[in-house]
Amino acid sequence: MQDLIIGVDVGTGSARAGVLDTSGALLGRAERPIEMGQPRPNHAEYDSEQIWTAVCEAVRAVLDTANVPGDRVAGISFDATCSLVVRNRDGGPWCVSTTGETRWDTVVWLDHRAIAEAQVCTDTGHKVLGYIGGVMSPEMEIPKLMWLKRQFSDRWADTGYVFDLTDFLTWKASGSLARSQCTVTCKWTYLAHEDPGWQADFLEQVGVGDLLERGRLPDRATPIGDDLGPLTPEAAAAMGLSTACRVGAGLIDAHAGALGVMGASAGEDSIDHHLALIAGTSSCLMALSPHPRPTPGVWGPYDGAVVPGRWLNEGGQSVTGALLDHVIRLHGAGGEPNGALHARICERIAALRESGGPDLAARLHVLPDFHGNRSPLADPHALGVISGLDLDSSFDSLCRLYWRTAVAIALGVRHILEALNACGYSIDTLHVTGGHLKNPVLMELYADATGCTVIEPQTDDAVLLGTAMVAAKAAGLFPTLAAAAQAMQAGARTRAPNPAARARFDRDYAVFLRMHEHRRELDRIASGTA
Repeated sequence: MQDLIIGVDVGTGSARAGVLDTSGALLGRAERPIEMGQPRPNHAEYDSEQIWTAVCEAVRAVLDTANVPGDRVAGISFDATCSLVVRNRDGGPWCVSTTGETRWDTVVWLDHRAIAEAQVCTDTGHKVLGYIGGVMSPEMEIPKLMWLKRQFSDRWADTGYVFDLTDFLTWKASGSLARSQCTVTCKWTYLAHEDPGWQADFLEQVGVGDLLERGRLPDRATPIGDDLGPLTPEAAAAMGLSTACRVGAGLIDAHAGALGVMGASAGEDSIDHHLALIAGTSSCLMALSPHPRPTPGVWGPYDGAVVPGRWLNEGGQSVTGALLDHVIRLHGAGGEPNGALHARICERIAALRESGGPDLAARLHVLPDFHGNRSPLADPHALGVISGLDLDSSFDSLCRLYWRTAVAIALGVRHILEALNACGYSIDTLHVTGGHLKNPVLMELYADATGCTVIEPQTDDAVLLGTAMVAAKAAGLFPTLAAAAQAMQAGARTRAPNPAARARFDRDYAVFLRMHEHRRELDRIASGTA
């Protein structure tokens, strides 16, 4: 009997596998670390074979954990960060690293080496920019490929395959060269609503006109959840599954989270009141609409990038959880961040606010753009700012800085919401998933600083849930992705904003916006353009 599915989520630092049933219940989960190389500032690289090994180990481990025989698994699918995998003409690794080590064949999503190439793309003024917020990000795949072709021109002719990481995993699993409509629409300037979807003139303009041929990219993308075929014998053996297991066209990790928390209501007329906030190392903000709503500084609108028949706008913050980790490392009273230290800081913040009132560190202000501003300013050059420091180096000083950094992260969400609402959305409800669910400071702030109702899904992992919905559809357990999302949806808890906090955060937000202005002014003065 084949009645179970497996979702695999490859995040920034690990590969996780979950076994679920058709009600959406998570029967077991296993995780394996993945290795990242960072040979230079703004360079970050993976070994795709090491990722595949971690995936296979995680799948075998979760079968053991859940005490499930492999032949009960009807379908599997993958989500992953939007990292770029390059393989040679023989299918082996193609080195993307300045180190020359062949195994580093993948450019990590957060890599910003291609800032100059991204600007070249923006300067074209091509219509594809109207579907990525008007500005090309160095986190997308075309500028990264431009950089690789420029830097390693002697080896470019040996390029045989290029994949988003999700599509690499489905290729390894099934042998299919299909590319997900989610990945290529969101990260490769493919226009899913047009025929042809690839804009050959744009690729020629930016110097990668041979990309489709060299990368073995298909003419048309494959809708999320389509059946790509069975597991190959090699993949089935590596994962402990059977060759009867079907492989579903996957999606980007944050988009899997959006499907997991909003997929069941995607068909409702009120969907444009809702936003999925997938918050971990970084944060992605996903808004769905029945109509395309171009929003300056926000990626999209993307057709069918989460569910068929809905357009997606995607905002983002490149560092959120990673920024809180950085603040802990930066402060003299910090150290190496871990779950216990975050919890201790959050507990102390609660005590300080209880004894000193709600306006904790009211003169301390932070701009959280330590890795650029993805949305809504679309400025990869933006820098973080801390205003209001004194000589206190105690643990309480760290707690105050942590608190105000968390406030800044929540105000950054508010900034993106305002941009979306100005372009036709009416967002008043946030569906939050990811690691931030474990942080009580952030969860309170997401409601109070934005004024939105916050929905917390009652599932251990909404990202794995979304990917399992994809696998269930591919396996034929449900006729459509919408039907799978409806049947497998999780319950939720609701958190309303505190009306008494509104005036305080309105003041903070006014400071936040003024700090953006001041940073731009200082940059102009420093560059001599004022």
